[in-house]
Amino acid sequence: GGWYCFNRENCDTRYDTMRRLMSSREWPATRVGTGILSSQPEENPHWWNANMVFIPYCSSDVWSGASSKSEKNEYAFMGALIIQEVIKELVGKGLSTAKVLLLAGSSAGGTGVLLNVDRVAEQLEEMGYQGIQVRGLADSGWFLDNKQYRRTDCIDTITCAPTEAIRRGIRYWNGIVPERCKLQFKEGEEWNCFFGYKIYPTLRCPVFVVQWLFDEAQLTVDNVHLTGQPVQEGQWLYIQNLGRELRNTLKDVTASFAPACLSHEVITRNHWTDIQVKGTSLPRALHCWDRSLHESNKNGKAPLKGCPIHLIDSCPWPHCNPSCPTIRDQFTGQEMNVIQFLMHMGFDVQKMAQQQGLEPSKLLGMLSSGN
Repeated sequence: GGWYCFNRENCDTRYDTMRRLMSSREWPATRVGTGILSSQPEENPHWWNANMVFIPYCSSDVWSGASSKSEKNEYAFMGALIIQEVIKELVGKGLSTAKVLLLAGSSAGGTGVLLNVDRVAEQLEEMGYQGIQVRGLADSGWFLDNKQYRRTDCIDTITCAPTEAIRRGIRYWNGIVPERCKLQFKEGEEWNCFFGYKIYPTLRCPVFVVQWLFDEAQLTVDNVHLTGQPVQEGQWLYIQNLGRELRNTLKDVTASFAPACLSHEVITRNHWTDIQVKGTSLPRALHCWDRSLHESNKNGKAPLKGCPIHLIDSCPWPHCNPSCPTIRDQFTGQEMNVIQFLMHMGFDVQKMAQQQGLEPSKLLGMLSSGN
C-alpha cells in the first residue's frame, strides 16, 4: 500500500517526500514480517509456516501500470509487470510445486490484488502450472466511488475524488484492468474496475475481502476529517451512511470480514489476531475460508458448521465493536475509549442513556454488542 500519484506534479512531490514509494534505492536490506507475514505461530496462527514473499510498492500505480520511462514520461509505472516478473522468478524457487498461491495486499495493494489475481492465475496456467490454486486476500482496498462529503477540485492525491484520480491515473500509468471487467464497461470507463464491488463479480479466483466499515483512507478522500473538533451532525450522518453503503456492497461477497471500526489496513499489523466480528477473529475466518475451499474442491458441500467466512458487523457507527483497535486523538496522540470517542464525535452518551432510561454503561454494552 501507499496511495498513488497521477500526474507529473504530484509524482514529483511524492518523489521528493516519499522516495521509498518511488524507488528501491534506499530500501533497507531486511524487513521483519508482522501479522500475516510473521513466522511466529502466536502472531500468525494459520500461515506462520508458509513460504512468504514480500513485494514492496514502488510503482505508485495501484499495481496496474505497464508503461516504461520515455521522452514524454519522466517516470515508469510497472506495477502489473512487477507482479508478473515476480511470479516468473518464483516458479524456479519452488512455486512450481505449490498447491495454493495466496496473493495478498493492503490498501493500494488490496486493490492491486483485485486487479491482478486472475491475471496471475492465467499466467501460471499458460506456463503449464494448472494445479496451483490462485486466491486473493484484499485488505482495505475495497473503496467506494461515492459522493464526497465536501466536493473538492482534483489538486492532489488526498483531496482528489477517487473516481477522478483513477481516471487520470489510468491514462498516466497506461493502467491495465482485467479483460472480463473491461468488457462490462464502455471504452474510457475502465476506471470502474478499480472499485471492488464492480470488479468482484467478474473475478474467477476466490477472493477474501477484509474491509473496515469506516475506512480512514475512504473518509480522507471523501473529505471527512476527524480532527480535534466534535463532528457536525452532517458528518456524523455521512459516516454512518458510509458504513451502510459499504455493508451493502459486501452482501454478496462470499468471504468477507468487515468490522465496524475506524481504521485502515490490518493483515500486517501485529494486533490483527485481536479483532473479532461476531466472536470470530480474522485469522480464524481465513482458516475457515481455506478449509472451505479445500472441502468444496472435494465434494461441493455446504459451508463448514461453526466456521464462518461471511462476517460483517451490523452495529451502526465507528467503534461499536469492542474489539476495534484503539483510537488516538489526532492532535494529542491520547488513546480514547469508546465513550470518549463517541463524545469526541459529538455523540452524547449520558443524554442518550437518560432518554432511554438506562445506565450509560448498559447503553454502551448494547451499542458494543450491536443491538
